[in-house]
Amino acid sequence: MQENYNNAPYEEEEGLDILELVKGLWDGRKTILICMAVFVVLGLIAALTQKPVYNVNAVMVPQINSRSNSSLSSLASLAGFDLGSSTTATDLSPVVYPQIVNSVPFRLELINTPYHYAKADTAVTMLTYAKEYNKPSVMSYILKYTVGLPGVIMGAIRGNKKEEAPALPSSGEEGMKPLVLTKDEARMVAAVGQKVNLSVDRKEGYLTLSVSGSEPIQTAELGTKALSLLQEEITRFRTDKVKNELAYIQARYDEVKKEAESLQGTLAVVTDRSQNMPTTRSRIEQERIQSKYSIANAVYMEMAKQLEQAKMQVKKETPVFAVVQPIMVPRQPSNSRAKTLVIWVFLGAVLGCGIVLGKQYLPKLKEMLASKEETPEN
Repeated sequence: MQENYNNAPYEEEEGLDILELVKGLWDGRKTILICMAVFVVLGLIAALTQKPVYNVNAVMVPQINSRSNSSLSSLASLAGFDLGSSTTATDLSPVVYPQIVNSVPFRLELINTPYHYAKADTAVTMLTYAKEYNKPSVMSYILKYTVGLPGVIMGAIRGNKKEEAPALPSSGEEGMKPLVLTKDEARMVAAVGQKVNLSVDRKEGYLTLSVSGSEPIQTAELGTKALSLLQEEITRFRTDKVKNELAYIQARYDEVKKEAESLQGTLAVVTDRSQNMPTTRSRIEQERIQSKYSIANAVYMEMAKQLEQAKMQVKKETPVFAVVQPIMVPRQPSNSRAKTLVIWVFLGAVLGCGIVLGKQYLPKLKEMLASKEETPEN
């Protein structure tokens, strides 16, 4: 019992004394204030040189016709009835929608669309604005010649060569070809990937399009273009098959209609001729043409029905997008200069406190570790 009693003060000495900690911070207040002053200067530079970032959001619900009549169609087919469900399209899962937004053709369409910027008199594309109007800030120059100085030196050694997109060999074959991007296009495509994002809420069934930019008008226009292009791409994916079938039926319908009209005209001529000269030969010719016309007319009527069904199927497969929250021009940037300054000052205070506490407790920590190493030897 005596041993435990004697060890109690030693355990209290090992505990953290709040008063001693506060006293140590107060004694080192000069170091803390110096760190905070340095970080205040850095925070002011960062706040004054940072570019404003504007954010816009759009929420929409794709209203897609369900194929709940598939079971009814299967039951009707067993009974020998056709409900006209032969023309179907492949469903496109909403999970695939973000992949459309992240695709290179989608981003290329966005960067090649003209937008209105404050520095430009007319609407220009993002590539033109980046080359002719968007000048680097002071902070970017500082980072370039400090942190990025090795890259600048290596670039000077290699030489500034104008990089162009490699030309594909002409094979004379038509069809799908790989995309070839220049260095500026590849850089801008990657930048757009960070500015335009789409999230899908599977449970609630709505889409949220988030767009960020450097100017309010340009950001709103970029969001509007991305929203419209997304709707077009989803519609194209869903209606490609039925539109191809419609085009095939339309072409076949035109051929049958032309043939039926031609036979109808020939039949009229032969009928008039047989009335003037009622011979057996003219009667046989009239019956032969009448038979061809009847077949062509029946095919023509059937193709007309299929054409109307195909048109109805295209309208059925075309999704309707209900925009719950439209794109609005942002009034205030999402990043604040005051917030940036506060963060830098806070980091300076944390660093100053860390330096003071390190100077105060580091010798004690070394002494404690040294005493623990000497204890087993004794």
